[in-house]
Amino acid sequence: MTLKAVAVLRGDKKFESDARGIVKFTQEKEDAPTVIDVDIEGLSPGNHGFHVHEFGDNTSGCTSAGDHYNPLNKQHGAPQDENRHLGDLGNLMASNDGTVKTIIEDKCITLFGPHSVVGRTIIVHADKDDLGKGNHHLSLSTGNAGARVACGVIGISK
Repeated sequence: MTLKAVAVLRGDKKFESDARGIVKFTQEKEDAPTVIDVDIEGLSPGNHGFHVHEFGDNTSGCTSAGDHYNPLNKQHGAPQDENRHLGDLGNLMASNDGTVKTIIEDKCITLFGPHSVVGRTIIVHADKDDLGKGNHHLSLSTGNAGARVACGVIGISK
């Protein structure tokens, strides 16, 4: 049974961000990877950390979404790392015109079961995620990816 979800991203006004876009999630079956189709505009050129956060609460902008989604209590890492938060999706590369159009396949993000990301928030950060390999004190918790410039709650899609 295929499950689908979608998040409509909006820029966080706290940071005067005009970023916006759509992130679609598709998972064919429970043990299959999740395909994440990203279409965003209005970012600054370069790398931006990309994570699922624990709460589907955007009442205070992107800051009310909580920390990275990490139900297994691991350190922050790269998407291919064994030791990573479930919500760690690495970086998105915005082109010179501020757009990102890419497809990510991830083996940890799921739309099924108790660790489903449905109802949580997807966030684009201002800066590059160091993937837990930097020397900054935030490296192992957030990847030192900076401010939350755009976010949206992940909801069931048809």
